[in-house]
Amino acid sequence: MTATENPASETQPQTHAFEADVAKLLHLMVHSVYSDKDIFLRELISNAADACEKLRYEAIANPALLGDDPQPRVTLSIDPEACRVTVEDNGIGMTAQEMVEALGTIARSGTKAFMERIAAKANGEDSQLIGQFGVGFYSVFMVADKVDVISRKAGEADAAVWSSDGKGTYTVTSIDAAEAPARGTRVVLHVMEDAKTYTEPHTLERLIKARSGHVPVPVTLIDKPDAEARQVTDGAALWTKPKSEVSKEDYTDFYRTVAGQFDEPALTIHYRAEGRHDYSVLLFVPETRPFDLFDADRHGRMRLYVRRVFITDDAEIVPRYLRFVRGLVDSSDLPLNVSRELIQESPILTAIKKGVTNRVMSELEKLASADQAAYEKIWDTFGITIKEGLYEDFENRERLLGLFRGYSTASTDKWRSLKDYEADLKPNQTAIYYIVGNDMERLKTSPQLEGFRARGIEVLLLPDHVDSFWVTSGIDYQGKPFKSVTQGAADLKLIPLLEGKSEPSADVDAKVASFLVFAKSVLGDDVSEVRASERLTDSAVCIVAPETGMDRQLEKLLASAGRPVPASKPVLEVNPSHELIRKVADLGDTEISFREDVAHLLLDEALVADGDRPRDPKAFSARLGRLIERGALAK
Repeated sequence: MTATENPASETQPQTHAFEADVAKLLHLMVHSVYSDKDIFLRELISNAADACEKLRYEAIANPALLGDDPQPRVTLSIDPEACRVTVEDNGIGMTAQEMVEALGTIARSGTKAFMERIAAKANGEDSQLIGQFGVGFYSVFMVADKVDVISRKAGEADAAVWSSDGKGTYTVTSIDAAEAPARGTRVVLHVMEDAKTYTEPHTLERLIKARSGHVPVPVTLIDKPDAEARQVTDGAALWTKPKSEVSKEDYTDFYRTVAGQFDEPALTIHYRAEGRHDYSVLLFVPETRPFDLFDADRHGRMRLYVRRVFITDDAEIVPRYLRFVRGLVDSSDLPLNVSRELIQESPILTAIKKGVTNRVMSELEKLASADQAAYEKIWDTFGITIKEGLYEDFENRERLLGLFRGYSTASTDKWRSLKDYEADLKPNQTAIYYIVGNDMERLKTSPQLEGFRARGIEVLLLPDHVDSFWVTSGIDYQGKPFKSVTQGAADLKLIPLLEGKSEPSADVDAKVASFLVFAKSVLGDDVSEVRASERLTDSAVCIVAPETGMDRQLEKLLASAGRPVPASKPVLEVNPSHELIRKVADLGDTEISFREDVAHLLLDEALVADGDRPRDPKAFSARLGRLIERGALAK
């Protein structure tokens, strides 16, 4: 949708079409996707409170914006006979152009992802989605068949009204200033017949207290036309109260307000720091992943206050790898006239960031020690982002390694810590072994694990993309380096085999050695080496990266991200004790063409087991056909 230069420059209504994604979203909402329609009220009150907070910030530099009405407020009024509910604030307000931009589009709300998920749940119920996807205003169309938004920007004379029935279009019209608030926004809902319960005073009062009891702006209610307004909430900042005076329900309600989600907080962190710098902190770790957790531009989403004055809602208080943490910091030391640009350069805020990050880490460590199950739920949800810190945050690397949990060959259904791994090191084991990939099932059955299983050596199974980066960043744990089982020589001779397992012969049969030389000559530049394997016990072949090359999984990731690197030639490892290898080796110099086919097929088999396709599918099919034909004729 392309807006006109000045949508309110004339008194005639100007009709606009919603963005295509917004129109689809409204259709999905109105057609009973959600069972919990109450959320519309929380969204409107939250928006109104934010508008008041933004005005308080702007008034620091321009006190005249407050005029003779300095106290922020949100007022709800109901008219049961006319079936109307009105939510009004005396906050920053909007111009007509800002209405077009704010109410006709969804900027960073992840519309596509939202609609994909909503469509998948069309047959069920999920009232949490709206808050998670930042499309809260549009929830009003679940209870109203028409909505009018009347607004006047603080400090300006012009006013306008935005109107829509939620069916695809909206209008923006200039109105007489007398019909608009002196400052701020008035949202008028023309409530549907089947939603008339929202015009009942006791229903609205209950919802305000339950869903918006802790917004930092007082909320008042006018029960009927011409009645006096009565206060429902006092606007007291929850984070300024002692922890002993705040209930779990209070924290949950506030979390849903500040985070815009409807799940429960998995971890709540509330404290006041005193000393060199004084500040209050109220943080939450969500139970579920925010929809934009993996957005390339996603950093923090933390609110910053200075002495309870709202400054910004996207302050980067915690490092990127903790971006799932929601909440706020209220500083007593930052100057009230701090700008968003100066925030990033403030040494006070730098100290606050370090203190908050340390506290989050400490709380996670405490939880991991006190309630392993609760911590593992958090790790299961956010471990993939916490692991980013292992290569981004050198200062906290040791603590992050302590928080790490992973599956391994010793436990594929229960998380293991590195402390657990270290306790089970085998005699002469000098490294922590791992295998990376993108498919846990394939990792579990990888042929490269065979020699390690024969010795009872635990191997970490790392299926996340981020794992390819942190394990190759020169990291170690308690002096033990991380070593890939798919790169370089296995070097397992010094670690004893489990009881009942036999050691492969150290001497490679002369015929097998001759076949390895033959295979290298046939495969040429497709491989850097063909060698006897120490790591294979059951499979005939596997493929590994050379000792000095990049891990193959990391090569694939960089290539898929459009950052290809010169690919190193892989090493083909052959199990000299395998019956197939011995039989082919016994052919000696006879049947050269058959042995060439076998060499190529062995490499393709190793590639398939490593999650790749054969290098030349057509040639692979032809060779496989000749092999099958040979077997059939042999009978």
